Amino acid sequence: MAKSILVVEDEPNIVLSLQFLMKKAGFEVRVARDGEEALAAVEERAPDLMLLDVMIPKRDGYDVCQTVRANPAWQGVYIIMLTAKGREVDREKGIALGANDYVTKPFSTRDLTEKVKQLLGHTA
Repeated sequence: MAKSILVVEDEPNIVLSLQFLMKKAGFEVRVARDGEEALAAVEERAPDLMLLDVMIPKRDGYDVCQTVRANPAWQGVYIIMLTAKGREVDREKGIALGANDYVTKPFSTRDLTEKVKQLLGHTA
């Protein structure tokens, strides 16, 4: 069964791009457009990995990350934060809240796809 990825992003062009890339790499992809949708999707079925934007409506990515990490049932979910917030203090906050990685926009789609494959032990 394909590993699942939850893309949490409110920018339509980025959603389309990430959906396309991750499906092409052989992953099952679901999308949430805000923090509350993201947590509802995780509750419904925890993904193997989340690509989590920091600046999303309703609950920001930091809050979503912290909430996921606070639930013992979701400890196995990998979280890669994707954000335009590139300052070191923002990165440190994301990692401190439990993100496995922190990628700043604009990012290399090839590098991101490789990173996801490495984390999920997926060689397509």
